[in-house]
Amino acid sequence: ISTTMKLAVFASLIAGSSAFAPAQVGRASTSVQAFENEIGVLPPTGFFDPAGLSDGISQEKFDSYRLAELKHGRAAMLAVLGYVAPETYRFGYDLIPGELSTNDIPNGVAAIKAIPFGGWAQMIAFVGCVETYGWFTSPTGVLDLPDDILAKRQTAELQHGRLAM
Repeated sequence: ISTTMKLAVFASLIAGSSAFAPAQVGRASTSVQAFENEIGVLPPTGFFDPAGLSDGISQEKFDSYRLAELKHGRAAMLAVLGYVAPETYRFGYDLIPGELSTNDIPNGVAAIKAIPFGGWAQMIAFVGCVETYGWFTSPTGVLDLPDDILAKRQTAELQHGRLAM
C-alpha cells in the first residue's frame, strides 16, 4: 500500500474517532437563545447555526438572512423540480412551432444548448416579472391562514428549501 493511501486511512480513522468523543456541555449563547423561537427551529437540533453567523446580530439582520434563505431555498426547489420532472413527464407541445418540440429537448445539462436564445429570453423575462410585480401571492400579500397552520407551512417550506439546497 502506498504512503498516500496509508495517510488517507490514518486521517479517516482520526476523523471518525471524533464521533465517539464526549460532547462538550455548556450553555447556549445569547444569539441561540434569542432566535430559538423562530419559525424553522425543529427538534432535535433546535436552532442550528454551526458557523455562528447569528452571533450578536440584530433581529433585522436575522430577518434578512432568513429572507435570503427562503429565496435560495425556493430557487433550489425549482431547480430540483426542473431537473427531475423531465425524467418522468413531457408536455409534448411545440416550443417553436414546426421546428422544436419539448419532446426533442434532452434532459439535464444537455438542455442548455438545445433551447434557443428566444426560449431563454422568455424564461428570464418571466422570472423578472414575477420578482418585480410579485405575482402568485394572495391579494393581501400573505396567505390568509390561521397562525398555527401558517407557521407549520412556513416551517415546511424552510425545510424543503434546505433539503433542496
